[in-house]
Amino acid sequence: MTAAAFSQFSSDPVKPSIVLVHGAFADATGWQHVIPLLERDGYTVTAVQNPLTSVADDIATTRRMIDAQPGPVVVVGHSYGGLVVTGAASGSPKVKALVYVAAFAPDSAEPIGPLLEKYPAPSAAALGPDAAGFFYIDRAKFRDIFCQDVGAQEAAVMAATQKPLAGASFAAQLTMPPAWKTIPSWFIVAQNDHVINPDLERFFAHRMGATTTELASSHVPFISQPAEVVKVIEQAATAAEGTAAGIQSETLAGRA
Repeated sequence: MTAAAFSQFSSDPVKPSIVLVHGAFADATGWQHVIPLLERDGYTVTAVQNPLTSVADDIATTRRMIDAQPGPVVVVGHSYGGLVVTGAASGSPKVKALVYVAAFAPDSAEPIGPLLEKYPAPSAAALGPDAAGFFYIDRAKFRDIFCQDVGAQEAAVMAATQKPLAGASFAAQLTMPPAWKTIPSWFIVAQNDHVINPDLERFFAHRMGATTTELASSHVPFISQPAEVVKVIEQAATAAEGTAAGIQSETLAGRA
């Protein structure tokens, strides 16, 4: 390879894929306002449909999606999805950045149930299990708890289509090192969150040393303020591009 060809090729940024991971009481269609904005900017985007049947099942499903991407990856987790990506991205050489959106980011052997008790939120009074032990949000309280800054019609659809979370997930513990200990992380704190106490979100963000943005939003800023959420995801992606390009340049230099 000539020096000119090496210089031209090695300067090309490696655009990461974006993998979006939904939380409890929702599914992947919740990212519908974010996906077009990211795709407009040239990113390949995949939203994982997790079963919410167990933390282990959701981590395995998300890990398969990460592994299926052809190059570097930025993984975004919302709410319970933050717990999932913390496990699914652990040890993955593909994941170059993590983005937590009003999310859990536990350490190993740190279940989320006790954290919710330590940092209480209004959602505690609105949750209840069905006969199989899967938890829902009371539909009459759904908008106020989950998405108070979302229009009434969209909130009503979200309440009617909510996907329940297995109750055992509140006590589940990660058995692998948390991904945020080794992967650069960004965190969006939802200041008006009624599902996860914003102070718990700040605790997670501070502990991981995340680049932190605070938005005056409900639990779902990716629905009520998608452009602001995309801005943070693309900040993480730009940093990931630089990391991937540096690795590529080192590899090509070794071959030159």
